[in-house]
Amino acid sequence: MRDFLIGLFLIGLVPTHIRAQEPTPSDYTVIKAARLIVGDGRVVEAPVIVIRDGLIAAVGALLNTPIPKGARIIDLAGLTILPGLIDTHTHINSADSDGGDSAVLKETAAHAAVYGAVNAKKTIEAGFTTIRDVGATNYADVAVRDLVARGVIPGPRMYVAGPSLGIIGGHADVNGYNPAIPIPGTGVMVTGVDEVRRTVRTNIKFGADHIKITATGGILSQGDEVSASQFADDELRAAVEEAARLGRRVAAHAHGAKGIITAVNAGAASIEHGSLIDDDGIGVMKAKGVYLVPTLLILDEIVKLGAKKGYPDYAMAKARLVEPERRIRLRKAFQAGVKFSFGTDATSDIHGRNAEEFALLVEQLGATPAEAIRMATVHAADLIGIGDKTGTVEVGKWADLIAVAGNPLDDVRRLERVAFVMKAGRVFKGTATSAR
Repeated sequence: MRDFLIGLFLIGLVPTHIRAQEPTPSDYTVIKAARLIVGDGRVVEAPVIVIRDGLIAAVGALLNTPIPKGARIIDLAGLTILPGLIDTHTHINSADSDGGDSAVLKETAAHAAVYGAVNAKKTIEAGFTTIRDVGATNYADVAVRDLVARGVIPGPRMYVAGPSLGIIGGHADVNGYNPAIPIPGTGVMVTGVDEVRRTVRTNIKFGADHIKITATGGILSQGDEVSASQFADDELRAAVEEAARLGRRVAAHAHGAKGIITAVNAGAASIEHGSLIDDDGIGVMKAKGVYLVPTLLILDEIVKLGAKKGYPDYAMAKARLVEPERRIRLRKAFQAGVKFSFGTDATSDIHGRNAEEFALLVEQLGATPAEAIRMATVHAADLIGIGDKTGTVEVGKWADLIAVAGNPLDDVRRLERVAFVMKAGRVFKGTATSAR
């Protein structure tokens, strides 16, 4: 029967009642607003966006863009539309408080999964329709990603890493306890090229979209130096090579100058934090086009609110030591032309407050609001590898849209108060549709 119908189709004799149906006006949703920030620097006044099947079917100025008769209308009068925002450094499965490494001693994978569901809802309602998550134990991030994709729980599109790779005694390990007690790490400890390759393969087997490796010490880990490199050159190269062989990119946690350069030369797609980057690091990152994800908000909060929020003393001491130098070096890197992508290191109560990072990008780096927005749209989409699907409001891309009151190009803090959120044509926050 199938071959018979194909033959009829080829000679133009398919009965009209079994031909592919043309879209009807009711299949369309139309959004109108005061202005549109496309995401790549363009602004459209009085825009119209036509949506069908979760994709943008047409976009342009009201006077030049036909509106299908009978389409569902969303009138966002007085609001500015932007592409759905993207946070490229989150930990969606983190607890609602942060006790540093000790959290893994007290909580299970079940806790992580519940936190992930709660945090995913907070994140999308804050206007972040896509995130790149960079490290979770027990593949809890994979579970949350898949449940969001299936529509079981609300949340952003998620690109996840599974457990990060670390060295024994390093940033992904848990240190300072009785050696007779077996203690889980915050990632997987690997030694040597073979273990690195095996772990990369294992993470991908269980659903990782990218690989996270800890190239230097960190703030929230006990007993390691923030500036110290933690992997040998051949180990870092092995991680990148194995990930690339399997179609994945590597995000490298790196604060220290030497570790940044080593990770970039190994082929990492991004440097996470980059706090102590030096002139040589700036040069190599520019030359290779590697992204820096600065995560300003979390370090500021550890310094200013650490005791109140329950951060360990060692973490607050590290943060106070790094913070003044970080401001100088990251600003220099941005002003020198290193590519920056938006990332918050969202843990604890930062989930849902991700947009507070924008003001810090403006204040600390000297970015304009437009540049800060591009970090969370065009640049973030490019880093993840989905620039053909999102990051700008253009025909054929996902209908991932947000809207805020006023103009965030005048005051970037307006992005902290998102009034409307749509993902794949579905409204997650804001006004309901009405028939025209």
